[in-house]
Amino acid sequence: METLHLIMLQTGRSDFDGLADNSFLGRNALIPFTDWETFTGPFIDDAGWAVLALWTMADYKATHHQQSVDDFLTAAATVYDLIASNWDDTCGGGVWWTVDHTYKNAITNELFLTLSAQGYLRFKNDTYLENAKKAWAWIEGSGMRNAQGLYNDGLVFGTCVNNGETTWTYNQGVILSGLGALYAATGNETLVSEAEITIDATIRNLTVNGILKESCDDVVLEGTPCDSDQQIFKGIWLKHLQYFLTFVHPTHPELVEKYQAFIGSQSEAVLRFATDPQLDIGSVWYGADAGGSIFSVQSLASGIMAHAANAEYGPCL
Repeated sequence: METLHLIMLQTGRSDFDGLADNSFLGRNALIPFTDWETFTGPFIDDAGWAVLALWTMADYKATHHQQSVDDFLTAAATVYDLIASNWDDTCGGGVWWTVDHTYKNAITNELFLTLSAQGYLRFKNDTYLENAKKAWAWIEGSGMRNAQGLYNDGLVFGTCVNNGETTWTYNQGVILSGLGALYAATGNETLVSEAEITIDATIRNLTVNGILKESCDDVVLEGTPCDSDQQIFKGIWLKHLQYFLTFVHPTHPELVEKYQAFIGSQSEAVLRFATDPQLDIGSVWYGADAGGSIFSVQSLASGIMAHAANAEYGPCL
């Protein structure tokens, strides 16, 4: 939902007009008594994705002077508050991954950072800004970023040390939009430098021949394939790089020049290696499929995100 509405906002088109109100998420936003804690379920990061989608749908509706914009924004604020309520002092701070409070990880706190910083830019609510600052301070001091400059999955329960688990691409992506939005809010240049470290580390360590590769991706079906969540991670990385560039390019146009060729290469690889004759998109981008690529709703959305990022910040052809 976020991606479809982002594309319509980018292009000025209305191919999916009305989808917001008729989606499962949108229908619940229009119901004032929705139990959002039940709706989002036990995973706090899922609540974060819902806020991003609600905001983007509200932006589309506002641009087209449609009704119920406030309903979507109110729902997003309610879900945001649920996320914030799962912050505590265990491991020095941070939001828990699930409501049973057994794991603190990168993605949930990166989402909290970007939602808080973007929320401040949207609503000028100082609570959002303070939450963004404390979220980044905690992430920076958590030890989740390793010597390569990449964020591992999370912290060991009980000892609060880096668990050394997979450096998923989306863990390197969502942090970018958070840092970019916080930079836009504060003007703190070190945030841009921190984002560059992670972008460069991703390009250096999580690619094959210059194309993003998830650790579970394989052109030939071997081992355990990416699950439905993991199939969308690369697209999330590019979407949040796109958001980062939107926040910083007015004062750092050189970063668009620095990364535009890489962005363009991802979109080209999706077309060349991941797209079938029916224009469906598979999960493997870095090489021609020989049985390992998975074609799903998630992999399709991921590839579309690559094209959307390229349309805005890729090289002019």
